[in-house]
Amino acid sequence: MKEITQLAAELGRRLQVLNAHVTTAESCTGGGIAEAITRIPGSSAWFEAGYVTYSNRQKTEQLGVPDELFSTVGAVSREVVEAMVKGAQVKSRARFAVAVSGVAGPDGGSPNKPVGTVWLAWGVGEQSFSEVQYFPGSRDEVRRQTVKAALEGLLRHAALEISNQG
Repeated sequence: MKEITQLAAELGRRLQVLNAHVTTAESCTGGGIAEAITRIPGSSAWFEAGYVTYSNRQKTEQLGVPDELFSTVGAVSREVVEAMVKGAQVKSRARFAVAVSGVAGPDGGSPNKPVGTVWLAWGVGEQSFSEVQYFPGSRDEVRRQTVKAALEGLLRHAALEISNQG
């Protein structure tokens, strides 16, 4: 908890340097990334919105994820998190975004997507970046590791933006 709070606080400092806002699009974390960010006093200066789109229907309705992706590649996929991150940026008009979709467990895994499989995507302006992670542990541990990875990715991208300005 302390480490995640420190990551969120550092994200706030970097976003303020950039005069930028962030938004979140979350599935398996159920709002945990937004909660970590809003734990920081003054986060209203740099946090725009959080979308918790747990069902596929809400991913489509709130974020514009094409419905056909769920039957072709599944909710836990690069294509879905990249669509989620773009949808969150469009809806919120935030420069930075993160999206996550995964199998937190204890059930729901498959041979192709075992429990602990999480796709993450980050949006910075018009660019997006995505990766898959395989987190060990219980449901709570998978969710906590996902929040941490999401914040670390936002920090990396904010640091790159800061260095590009200098």
